[in-house]
Amino acid sequence: MLDRLSLKLLNKPLPQGALALSRCGISANQVTLSGFAVGLFVIPLLWKHCYLTTLAVILVNRLADGLDGPLARLTQPTESGAFLDIVLDFLFYAAVVFGFGLSNPAENSLAASFLLFSFMGTSASFLAFSIMAERFQLISLRLPNKGFYYLGGLTEGTETIFFFAACCLFPVFFQPVAWFFGSCCFFTACMRILYGYQVCKEHKRFK
Repeated sequence: MLDRLSLKLLNKPLPQGALALSRCGISANQVTLSGFAVGLFVIPLLWKHCYLTTLAVILVNRLADGLDGPLARLTQPTESGAFLDIVLDFLFYAAVVFGFGLSNPAENSLAASFLLFSFMGTSASFLAFSIMAERFQLISLRLPNKGFYYLGGLTEGTETIFFFAACCLFPVFFQPVAWFFGSCCFFTACMRILYGYQVCKEHKRFK
């Protein structure tokens, strides 16, 4: 819901940062992989209750995710790079939730499990629709520079970052916040499924 606004705010600084990386000979895939490698540190950090350090790692990961796209567009964006980017994004999101489950298994496990269930819904509906969009040659007018058809919703990347930040700053409230955000993600998944089904139904390839 907020991704278009956040990308508009970052429309200038991210390409400038990408240009600086390009001049240093750094590729988009290197940024993607490095950001993911750094991001995986959230698991042991959350296990050890290092919440502020975890927040810093999350921001570094998200910065890398914001830079790899503009960096790729400075040369030639590739399908392999787009694939790597989206898969590692979803794995990183799951890693953060897993880390919060580890931080307090007795209290956080159920809420973390529900959140992962909801994340599965949002990610599966997003990726499944992108396949259909490719078949139907649909172009996203909302975020045309994305490597995949970017199907929006109530919870997108920006909202997820805010959720992670809130959990790191106020870890004692992880359970209620996770239940609330997970419910929003589940609602997003349902809306995407209904929308995707209708789009597929309108095309003669599907009954």
